[in-house]
Amino acid sequence: MADAAFAAAQVEGEARLLRAEEALPKDVLAADGYLFCAPENLAALSGAMKEFFDRCYYPVLGQVEGRPYAQMICAGSDGEGAARQLARIATGWRLKEVQPPLIVCTYAQTEEAILAEKVIDPADLARCMELGAALGAGLAMGVF
Repeated sequence: MADAAFAAAQVEGEARLLRAEEALPKDVLAADGYLFCAPENLAALSGAMKEFFDRCYYPVLGQVEGRPYAQMICAGSDGEGAARQLARIATGWRLKEVQPPLIVCTYAQTEEAILAEKVIDPADLARCMELGAALGAGLAMGVF
């Protein structure tokens, strides 16, 4: 999902794709907008994404207000818990939501399915690409 959105967001080569584990406060500060992409685990953000926010929240607090963001959640059932959690964090940073959460459900409900590598449906990948392209274009045009 992140790769699809990133590929579509390339406007003038400005988009960057970082894993939650790699992203630092300086990366958050350097960006004009954000597309957060995370899996939902047990009705919440994944540990890696939560750790990113834990690590970066206070160092950038008060320095990113008004910047646009969107989010993509990959979930086994509904994804709403992770989307709400991420939106609350974004509200604390005073980010501006520019699109409702894009939630892709894999319907993985057994241990085997949950642990298996996920294959995202092409229609869902197209939605990810549309979101990435819209966010990239909006930032490039100064719409946000």
